[in-house]
Amino acid sequence: MSHSMKTLAIASSLAAALTAHFAAPAAAQENEKCFGVSLAGQNDCAAGPGTTCAGTSKVDYQGNAWKMVPAGTCTTMELPDGRMGSLEALDRDLPQG
Repeated sequence: MSHSMKTLAIASSLAAALTAHFAAPAAAQENEKCFGVSLAGQNDCAAGPGTTCAGTSKVDYQGNAWKMVPAGTCTTMELPDGRMGSLEALDRDLPQG
């Protein structure tokens, strides 16, 4: 292998390593808790009274149940019947009893 080929191979490897190193943090997306967007049994954790942790919400879009979503998307999600996600617990769609 010629000297210029070795130099090119080393430079390419270094560029790939640097790209991977600096791209990784950008790929790790920030998330936030979003209340009132999970389906029954698909909340992430501690949904409030009547639930204990992940997967224990009783009704679809339970207002006090949350799910992690990409940051900035919670309040803009399109949900049935005009519902909106919230960054704080809601008093709607709570289980009976």
